Amino acid sequence: MQGKKTIPGIAVRFVLIAMSVTMMFIGTSSCGERSAKKEVKSGSGILTDLFEDNNSADESQVVNALLVSPKNPRPGEVFHVLAVGGKNIRKAQIKVTGQGGSLESEKTRNGDGLPYWRIDEFKAGSAGKYKVTLITSGKTVSDLEFTISDRSPVQTAGVVWKTEHGWESKAEALYSAWINALFYDADERSSWKALHEVMQNKDRNILYNYLSLGEDDPSGKNRIIMQPDCADNPFYLRAYFAWKLGLPFGYHECDRGGVGRFPRTGQWITNESPGSKTQPVLAFNSFLRRVANGVHSGTARTALKDESSDYYPVPLTKEALRPGVVFADPYGHTLILVRWIPQRGDKPGVLLSVDAQPDGTVGIKRFWKGNFLFTTSEVIGDPGFKIFRPIVLNGNAPHLLKNNELSAKSGLTPFSLQQQGMSGEVFYHTMERLINPKPLDPEAALLDLIQALHEQLTVRITSVGNGEAYMKSHPGTVIAMPGGTSGVFQAGGQWEDFSTPNRDLRLLIAMDAILDFPDKVLRSPDDFKMSKLQSSEHVKKSLEALLAKKLSELSITYTRTNGAEQKLTLSEILKRRDAFEMAYNPNDGVEIRWGAPENSEERSTCKRQVPSGQLEKMRTVRKWFQKRLHPPT
Repeated sequence: MQGKKTIPGIAVRFVLIAMSVTMMFIGTSSCGERSAKKEVKSGSGILTDLFEDNNSADESQVVNALLVSPKNPRPGEVFHVLAVGGKNIRKAQIKVTGQGGSLESEKTRNGDGLPYWRIDEFKAGSAGKYKVTLITSGKTVSDLEFTISDRSPVQTAGVVWKTEHGWESKAEALYSAWINALFYDADERSSWKALHEVMQNKDRNILYNYLSLGEDDPSGKNRIIMQPDCADNPFYLRAYFAWKLGLPFGYHECDRGGVGRFPRTGQWITNESPGSKTQPVLAFNSFLRRVANGVHSGTARTALKDESSDYYPVPLTKEALRPGVVFADPYGHTLILVRWIPQRGDKPGVLLSVDAQPDGTVGIKRFWKGNFLFTTSEVIGDPGFKIFRPIVLNGNAPHLLKNNELSAKSGLTPFSLQQQGMSGEVFYHTMERLINPKPLDPEAALLDLIQALHEQLTVRITSVGNGEAYMKSHPGTVIAMPGGTSGVFQAGGQWEDFSTPNRDLRLLIAMDAILDFPDKVLRSPDDFKMSKLQSSEHVKKSLEALLAKKLSELSITYTRTNGAEQKLTLSEILKRRDAFEMAYNPNDGVEIRWGAPENSEERSTCKRQVPSGQLEKMRTVRKWFQKRLHPPT
């Protein structure tokens, strides 16, 4: 993101609690030799069992949860059952029974979490009460009652939506699984023009039309509109899920802080705030606009210990960094974790995230230095991995859990100050070991990084192209350049929509990481799998040769001012690193933005350059690009 906003996500750890809990009604569960805790909520279609399985580390601390979608299927309508748990969920049976007999699953798909999940598709029978039963290893581990009905949804006036229950471990597990399923088959080539396009895909979104209001129908009269920037994006996802399931949601108005002062929270706005619209979808859309105006780049960078913050920091463990966890970088960009792809053989593991841009586009990004910036030195606020602070109910009043309430004993991801004051070197090494716990083949690792750089450049084509399209459709326009160094990196309006200073700084850091990789292998040989018969210098030379070869093979193509296609190899682009320190201004022609050398044939078609005043200002800002640092914002 080029400036304004930010927020959270979610990751969940679960513990064994041998007790039963009554919510709206009491369910039954038989877990054989396992101790169990069961939480059931019929009105929302949620049921959860906590159980311990000593035979598998992955199953040792697991929440089982069931969700029926839509909330109340209509007779003859297709509905889905989401089951969440451990690895055994893949082999589990999901049975649906009712007064008309049993319903058979017509389709099944699985996800590898964490947590693991399974979605089965059914066709609703006649109206009446039904039960979903989850069976693993021949035993019923959980069940859930729901209703098939022709009744129209009830509209609630006076508030945006009514809270039915708080964020307990079952809701957090379902949220994490939903985020994972939403982007499960996406990769770095995946992007959408707006977040609501993702929600309108019924194959991705199990909550599609969950409320039976036609809320996700792209042709519906009243449909959800979701066009967040990066700071809004986590809040939009969390709010959408909370609205559908009757969970509490809130955000704090927050200042941006300053050098030596953390961003501070102010008024808390929740879903129970007064709303003027009675139609539920329109009320939700109106609330999202309020959220967008209320959160910004400082929201996710409040002090790690701040107990009034919308999120809290988590430990750097694979168990904690689940889908839905948010990464707040030191300069205002925000990404949401969506999927771990495990390391297999010589193929490196991948940690994927989703982010949004000021123009509303949503895309997938991998974890690496080129996308995830981290430093705790000379920045405003506390960056790092964080999750939403759970909102529970004290009586009927919403309550944010305090740091001392967020322990492993709570059944939620524990509060952790591990990232406080952490150096970038330690942070990246810790994350690399989580993503690739076994030593990497250096050549495979290098090829993976080159591919990541290529994807980053491919995404930049769209960003630069959006600016070029705007300038061509508004001939003679000069987009105002913000005053002050920090303003160049953090501003609103057209500058934020079409300039790319933050993206290009990340791109330069990514280029450096690629060129430095052969030396990195020499500095950290224990992180890589190398033959004892090869000297370190021989490995370095082999990597340099491979790097040169792949950089000359891979290319991108952009469209020049005259409509001609210009192909650039990655090797050519890396030779233009200096030019990319001055290539972020949309008032420059597209050739300049791709670093075309002066007096070259490529640049001869360029018909637009920045005004002299802006050029002078860019020269003063350039020192930050040269140092590969971001001014405090």
